Amino acid sequence: MPFDFRRFDIYRKVPKDLTQPTYTGAIISVCCCLFILFLFLSELTGFIATEIVNELYVDDPDKDSGGKIEVNLNISLPNLHCELVGLDIQDEMGRHEVGHIDNSMKIPLNNGDGCRFEGHFSINKVPGNFHVSTHSATAQPQNPDMTHIIHKLSFGDKLQVQNVHGAFNALEGADKLSSNPLASHDYILKIVPTVYEDMSGKQRYSYQYTVANKEYVAYSHTGRIIPAIWFRYDLSPITVKYTERRQPLYRFITSICAIIGGTFTVAGILDSCIFTASEAWKKIQLGKMQ
Repeated sequence: MPFDFRRFDIYRKVPKDLTQPTYTGAIISVCCCLFILFLFLSELTGFIATEIVNELYVDDPDKDSGGKIEVNLNISLPNLHCELVGLDIQDEMGRHEVGHIDNSMKIPLNNGDGCRFEGHFSINKVPGNFHVSTHSATAQPQNPDMTHIIHKLSFGDKLQVQNVHGAFNALEGADKLSSNPLASHDYILKIVPTVYEDMSGKQRYSYQYTVANKEYVAYSHTGRIIPAIWFRYDLSPITVKYTERRQPLYRFITSICAIIGGTFTVAGILDSCIFTASEAWKKIQLGKMQ
């Protein structure tokens, strides 16, 4: 007797003349196919789209920066002349720079009565401060008005990523126009290193920050201290990393197989239960008729 390879078939076929179509089965089949199509499209959308995973770790991610952080500052002082406005930088490494002018620009406002200061400069990765003041002016005004609006204060590269919502420009729109004109303003910043890695493995480095602020009029034994706008910063040891990822192909295939198999199995059980109940009901009716 020749060996029949068809013995290994675990999916035995039922002849068509032994099957019976029903309206209930047709309805369940159509609903089943529509349900599978809906889940398939949902899984396909998730497979095509990229997800962003974030993690925290302790490290300095941008070791090639030379220990520097780029800063972008844009601030308006509507009641202080441009010749009086200056930027001073100091830190715990001994840096003390008064009247920083590199990569900075002053734009007159209110017919010359005010000033908009825009500056791009670098700071060391140590605690310190930079402040907008009149300290670099040749002649100090009697009552400098430090009311201001902060348009931008950011650190590092700008991240233009749709799904990442961080505090990269937390002071944007800070309005102190109604504050005491002779008051100093302290902004205490906690800078958090941030890394964004795209699908190609390219990394971009930026910094988020949290902020707290206070307003005060300072005095010493010689009288009132000249007010300034202080930005005191410190770096967090924690780094936030955002990584773009896409669902693996094998996981997508597994999900599709689970959807198709599970849906057909549940639909088959449901159809079988309805058909069995229907046949039992017919038998009960025939028994009553007899």
